[in-house]
Amino acid sequence: MSETGRLETMEPNPVWVRDAYADTVDTLARYRTELDYHIWGGDWCKDCRAQLPDFGAALEAAEVPDARIHHYPTEKQDDGSKTGPGVEEYGIEYIPTVVVEYAPRSGDTSQAVEEIARFVEEEPVPIAVHLADQIESAMA
Repeated sequence: MSETGRLETMEPNPVWVRDAYADTVDTLARYRTELDYHIWGGDWCKDCRAQLPDFGAALEAAEVPDARIHHYPTEKQDDGSKTGPGVEEYGIEYIPTVVVEYAPRSGDTSQAVEEIARFVEEEPVPIAVHLADQIESAMA
């Protein structure tokens, strides 16, 4: 986990059912040592509180190393804009936002870090499912 802070909302949901998302967990597990997950959210945010615990549970079920999961606690300004680490660099406007980056193995300088998937605020499927579909396409 990055040193920017910890999102309490990323604590895994204890009643999340791994078997219901076996394909998603398999995809996340297959690439657990190659992908970094950058997560912007706020413990004050109702969307984050509703969605991030299940995503945390999916990452835990896939045994994604903590070193690959980066939390970016975000604050909301009076005008609705977001502030916090990496907000400008990654163009964060809504939370939760999760950016998945492919990070080449150490020593491999032929490939740069590349964004391969992104979840922004809300989709018709859970965060883990949405990202796993994008990961499968990008890594195929």
